[in-house]
Amino acid sequence: MILSIESSCDDSSIAITRIKDSKLLFHKKISQEIDHSKYGGVVPELAARLHAIALPNILEECKEYFKELKAIAVTNEPGLSVTLVEGVCMAKALSISLDIPLLPINHLKGHIYSLFIDKPTVIFPMLVLLVSGGHTQLLHVKSYDYIEVLATTLDDSFGESFDKVAKMLGLGYPGGPVVEQSALNGDEKKFDFTVPLLRTPKLAFSYSGLKNQVRLAIQKSPEFKNDICASFQHIATKHLTHKLKKVLQSQSFDDFAIVGGASANKYLRAEIQSICDINKMELHVADMQFCSDNAAMIGRCAVDAYELKRFSSLDDININPRTSF
Repeated sequence: MILSIESSCDDSSIAITRIKDSKLLFHKKISQEIDHSKYGGVVPELAARLHAIALPNILEECKEYFKELKAIAVTNEPGLSVTLVEGVCMAKALSISLDIPLLPINHLKGHIYSLFIDKPTVIFPMLVLLVSGGHTQLLHVKSYDYIEVLATTLDDSFGESFDKVAKMLGLGYPGGPVVEQSALNGDEKKFDFTVPLLRTPKLAFSYSGLKNQVRLAIQKSPEFKNDICASFQHIATKHLTHKLKKVLQSQSFDDFAIVGGASANKYLRAEIQSICDINKMELHVADMQFCSDNAAMIGRCAVDAYELKRFSSLDDININPRTSF
């Protein structure tokens, strides 16, 4: 079995995954959303202190598996440096005390493997849209080691833009669910926001301009919160689908996936499903409980890393807050 640890942001999570069949045997996550909501976003130092409390408490529930462990997997990149440290320090301590190797896992790669939790096999190659609070990327995933970044954001991410719109409207944190809920009661055609980078052939994403359009709309018409949310969500999603269609004009894929915390957005899933139907692609999504950060996805990724012998020594495992792939 592999014990995996996730602490890249504000979710403290540990999982136990069986190597032979990738069966998830144990998983627990403690969210810090309530603690950070009063600040309208994640406070890194507070998150680190809460990890220092939560992770040992979860670990107590895993002791029965210790004799069966073959490796310790931990998220070491990307993420908040002060929170990554908490998980990596715990992983090193367990590696020393149990005398088993370490597996450093890229958090973004973990999101891709959230598609395969409790599944013994993976589906590659695949076109993947990764949308989260920190990243927006279109990826051609060919194997565990070969991931080509086709497009990434130039500034804000898809998920981050939802958080910022929610904060401007005073809707609370996290912003994704509250904006999506508010949009259900709004008119997505009420505000004529423009699609970012519409006239450029460049394969990239950008949400800073759209965020500013929303800010101006709030100043002029603060009473139309639901309509602002619906119009914003519509254009934010249309921006993603516009660039996706550009890729599909020159390349074809049998399988497409949406991963990351923002992949739980049902409006986005419906729009992507329509594109998949037209292009005869099968759409893959993770279970809702595994869309946001969790150790189960790190554990599933670690199974493949274990088979490929991607071990790291105590001295060589590094924290890389801003890395991608």
